[in-house]
Amino acid sequence: MSSPDEDLTLQDTDRVTGRAALVGNARAALAVAAAVRSTLGPKGMDKMLIDQNGEVLITNDGATVLDTAKVEHPTAKLVIETSITQDRVARDGTTTSILILAELLRNALELSRSGLHPTIIADSYRSAYSMCIKEIDSIARPVTSDEDVRHIVSTCIGQKVDPSMLDLVCRLALDASESIEADDPEAERFLVKRISLEEGAVTDTELVSAFVTRKQRFDKSMPNQGGSCSIAVIDGGLEVPELEFDTELEISSLGVREGFTQRKRKKLEGLVSHLESLGVGILAVRDGIDEEAQSMLRKAGINCFRRFDKEDLNRLSQITGAMIVRSVEVTESTHLGRCDSWKERKVSGVHYLHVVSNSGRGKTLLVRGSTPALRDEVVRTFDDALGVAVRVSGTAPMLPGGGSTWSHLARMLRNEASKYAGKRQLAVEGFADALETIPRVLAQNSGHDPIDRILELSAAQTKDGPWIGFDLMTDDLVSLDSIGIIDLRLVVENALSGATEGAISVLRIDDVLWAKVEPGEPDWNQDEDED
Repeated sequence: MSSPDEDLTLQDTDRVTGRAALVGNARAALAVAAAVRSTLGPKGMDKMLIDQNGEVLITNDGATVLDTAKVEHPTAKLVIETSITQDRVARDGTTTSILILAELLRNALELSRSGLHPTIIADSYRSAYSMCIKEIDSIARPVTSDEDVRHIVSTCIGQKVDPSMLDLVCRLALDASESIEADDPEAERFLVKRISLEEGAVTDTELVSAFVTRKQRFDKSMPNQGGSCSIAVIDGGLEVPELEFDTELEISSLGVREGFTQRKRKKLEGLVSHLESLGVGILAVRDGIDEEAQSMLRKAGINCFRRFDKEDLNRLSQITGAMIVRSVEVTESTHLGRCDSWKERKVSGVHYLHVVSNSGRGKTLLVRGSTPALRDEVVRTFDDALGVAVRVSGTAPMLPGGGSTWSHLARMLRNEASKYAGKRQLAVEGFADALETIPRVLAQNSGHDPIDRILELSAAQTKDGPWIGFDLMTDDLVSLDSIGIIDLRLVVENALSGATEGAISVLRIDDVLWAKVEPGEPDWNQDEDED
């Protein structure tokens, strides 16, 4: 019971405690899960997302749906944070992690009605999670060929793209992953640039070993293409800095002004001469280029491109092998990169610079298609496919797909639950039931009775092992490795970890305090006070 002093302290706060807090938090998590539940699996439904400007996006990617959601409830935000973490770490399994988390909270709510304390439920969930991780190690298989990697990628994106595009996106993602080291998967977003072109059909989408960006050459009278040459990449500009001071100068002779101009011109000539002596063919700078240098650069045969952002400057450095330097003065021959060829071309009124080089790392995905929405969907699908492809590592990264892994883990937990005394057994079984929600939802989204499917799958796995499952396209029980329905172990383990940790975090909350916010009058004198 709270004391009068405590009541006075909390008089401006709405408070929800005990089981009421758990009920509210569980409902918020279930509401988020309901928004993406129907998108799971190769036969999942699409969502139409309409923003404040009336822009329409149709997708069945759970991460995209949650990323555009606007929620106020703190638990709903926590659930969405779990999906964001899953997407960042594993690049797949966001919907799976959300569904399991919500189901864990639903079952915890039922267990609390049976008299289990949230601490007991949380401890039992941790034990069940540990058993699942050990079991995963026993059923995982190693990659034996490049075809296995392709199957992992196709399982990841199978429901996110039209079947006619599946092979193309898989091939592009696998090709792009070759330039990314296995121990640096985060480099995928940097080393592979995405460019959307308003030309051609979506099947014309290609991956090129080149740096491509929206850029037009500084001097339009110079050639718009060329062969092999050296490239200098400058994190600055080709300009002579002007003096800035508050003092006024009175020039009484035209010769004085001409002297300033001559010294500036001589400085520029020295910079251009230095670049010419190094054999520079292309100059790429982050800042500007002095207009007076245009004729000097043309005479030296140096093509220039300016106003690069920092990220593109780094990409150009990676693909050409150039070292970024801060100014032209300190540039040396060892800082230069090489390109095999380059060209500038115009597509739908936009100028694009293509720099082809095999000297370094980096590629560009040129996405084509009839509409911006279609091209954006291809980019999102490619991102997921590439993210999974670069994360295929370890001694045994393959697990059975199609919900079979989750069904097997649930069956294992039910067998192990009998070893627990008292009501802890119920909590472990509740964890197993939450894992089984994945094959249940897959069956529902495919138009089948979930109970019948679960019973058939469990019986088949008891007889033939965990790699038996349903081919959701033909509805047949098959050996999943033989038809290439394979999940990435990293995706499964992170989804399981994120869902368990998220559910336990919510279970530990027994008091929710909401600050009361009352409307107030604006302080019209604030601006005057600041002045």
